Amino acid sequence: MSLKVAEISRNFERQFRKLPKKIQTLWCEKLDFLLEDIRHPSLRVKKMKGARNIWEMSITMNFRATFEIENEMIFLRKIGDHSILQNP
Repeated sequence: MSLKVAEISRNFERQFRKLPKKIQTLWCEKLDFLLEDIRHPSLRVKKMKGARNIWEMSITMNFRATFEIENEMIFLRKIGDHSILQNP
């Protein structure tokens, strides 16, 4: 299944700008993997417990992104360290 980015939240945009450049660059690579194959092993994608239709993925061991999927379209919600997982 091939996915496309439908929308990017303001939170995501704001949080992305605050990330180190190295993480921003790595995010672009990971996003390509996500759009090509959501099951790519380096992404470690999983549905978040207790959150309706919200998924999380790894960028590095310390950075994550959250998103929703609907009809093969992705809505990017948040990006940052593990603290974003407390309120995805």
